[in-house]
Amino acid sequence: MPRPVTVPPSRSVCQICDSIISRRLHPARYPLSSRNVIRPHTRLERGFWAARSIQKRTLSSAVIPNGTTTTSAGNTRERDENGNAPKRTPKTANQELSSVTNMMTYLERAKAKVLSNRRIPPEADVSAALKACRVVADYIMDDSVQPQISHMVNELDSAASELLSLDSSNGPESSRSSDTTVSVISAQVKQIIDKISETAYSVLSHPPVFITPDLLKLYVDIQARLGRPETLPRAFQMYASKPMPREASGSIGYVNQDPAKVANAIDSKVIDKALDTAIESRNLDAAVGIIENSYAAKAFIRSKLVRQGFLPAGTFALTPIAAYILATNFSNMQGTMDGATATNVAFAGILAYVGFTASIGIVAVTTANDQMRRVTWAPGMPLRTRWMREEERAALDKIACAWGFREKWRQGEEEGADWDALREYIGQKGMVLDRTELMEGMDR
Repeated sequence: MPRPVTVPPSRSVCQICDSIISRRLHPARYPLSSRNVIRPHTRLERGFWAARSIQKRTLSSAVIPNGTTTTSAGNTRERDENGNAPKRTPKTANQELSSVTNMMTYLERAKAKVLSNRRIPPEADVSAALKACRVVADYIMDDSVQPQISHMVNELDSAASELLSLDSSNGPESSRSSDTTVSVISAQVKQIIDKISETAYSVLSHPPVFITPDLLKLYVDIQARLGRPETLPRAFQMYASKPMPREASGSIGYVNQDPAKVANAIDSKVIDKALDTAIESRNLDAAVGIIENSYAAKAFIRSKLVRQGFLPAGTFALTPIAAYILATNFSNMQGTMDGATATNVAFAGILAYVGFTASIGIVAVTTANDQMRRVTWAPGMPLRTRWMREEERAALDKIACAWGFREKWRQGEEEGADWDALREYIGQKGMVLDRTELMEGMDR
């Protein structure tokens, strides 16, 4: 006589698990055999209890390593004969992470903690939600884990198909089920990746969330890991122009930001990582959008002037003072003319030498084109503009090299709507794509 089965409390599980549990409550519908009782029930029972324990143990410890967890109900079924719980090893933890249902539940809970907050969410909560997305993204995109996820989905589908096939005779539906297994597995993985990307974007775009440089870097890391660059241009735009939340009298108000402020400039390493992600995904719109909202923004240009222009400007301002001090000392070392005349002559000579030498150096730096491969400046572009927008030109050059032919003897023969749009966009920026006189074999 079969033992009564205790029904676990109702919770959100996948349709496969729900169907399996409901079928276990009515064992009289199916003939008892070693095929339909022992194999499917034992296999799916392990998957169900492992899915229930992942939320409280594995993913929580991955995001909060020092946090404490409680023992789930499923652990009581994994004890040995003496009543002692088995020791957990890294291998068992990795196997528990293959529960797709609990991954999605964990992401929903992390997102709800931020979106359901009626006040301004702390940066720690927003960072924890994004870190949860990154943990799941690192696990899903790991090459060594992909076969485990596919095996899990395939195992659950196969077991459910075996149970469902007992209600009907062998027909065309049962023969076609095995043909759709591969497509179901790939669709499952794609849905997980899309869900992680959407969760991260919904957390970052939440109006009361203030985007800090660390949060933006974490968001770019997540999308780069997933290979989803579609939202990166919008994220860069929100970083500079998203209204800042201000809490007063129990309500949240918003203050507009100045997108051209120096503090709204994005770090070059973050921009390069986002651009590499768009190039690897072959998304031309996202790549151009990333450049437009980062290197081409006024905030980045002003930040470059502050970071790299203060030292030369300060040196240029202090040069006359230093030259006059040196001229005065030189005048005391001679006796052929009076001190004032000698000082003036030495001062003029020092300024002339420093001025002409610095001018030649500036022209040499701003007109150098050895780093240019396919995108160069149009004739007549001011030298100061070339220096300030060099990162923008280099990024467009990287895009052109990635979308065009790699063979030098074939460069310039590209065709297509995307290539024509890229050429026109580069021309509007005061640059030239594949300048004829600079191409290989065209300099004679």
